[in-house]
Amino acid sequence: MAEPLSLVVTTLNNASTLERCLLSAAFAQESLVLDSYSEDASTEIAVELGARVKQQAFAGYGPQKQCAISMAKNDWVLLLDADEELSPELAEEIKSVLKTGPTVSGYRLLRAEWLGWRWPARGTRLTDHLRLFDRRHIKMGEHPVHAAPELDGPTITLKARLLHHGEINLHARLDRINRYTTGSIPIKLARKTHFARTKMLLYPGFAFFREYIIRRHFLNGWAGFIAARCAAIHAFVKYAKVYEATRIASSSSRKTE
Repeated sequence: MAEPLSLVVTTLNNASTLERCLLSAAFAQESLVLDSYSEDASTEIAVELGARVKQQAFAGYGPQKQCAISMAKNDWVLLLDADEELSPELAEEIKSVLKTGPTVSGYRLLRAEWLGWRWPARGTRLTDHLRLFDRRHIKMGEHPVHAAPELDGPTITLKARLLHHGEINLHARLDRINRYTTGSIPIKLARKTHFARTKMLLYPGFAFFREYIIRRHFLNGWAGFIAARCAAIHAFVKYAKVYEATRIASSSSRKTE
């Protein structure tokens, strides 16, 4: 007997991508959209496509997704961001897994990132993310920006691609870097990140090498070069902000003495 599936999506002003996301997983027995009071047509699009729509104020990336997962009617959940869509090949692969019966409690999906004007070449090493799972075996992580499901068991990585339309151009990519690096400051400070100056000097070069050579973005021409350089910028800004925050805190404490 096939496992029934709930597609779960959280939204905030995602009208430009939501329809594509929901249609790519239209085979799911349920589509649930938890919206954070969007001011665009996100909820109207979701209702028109037959999704069950709930609304609540944004509670943070992890808590919001955890709440949405708990609202689903089925234990097997496909968790997508509103700017993601299943490739036709991945949709068929997921349907096959559910029809024959899952052999593990979670499946990781290979995510291809839109590189401004093209998708990554086939030889590019993609990142993988736990997105298809039995919700009885997961909990959401606590990272303030990169919260992800955590599974208490083995997983299998599916072969076909999850398509991510996250940053449509360089402006959007740099804006995300700024938001994410700012959002990660509290957890870096709480963990008492050491050697921020050394990491600020050395880690950007490693980040570029990892993306351009190890993950083979050199196969993607100038789009791949820009993606790798943005990874280096992200690494630099992340540790520069942490270092700046520690210096400001130290300066403030001296002023109050």
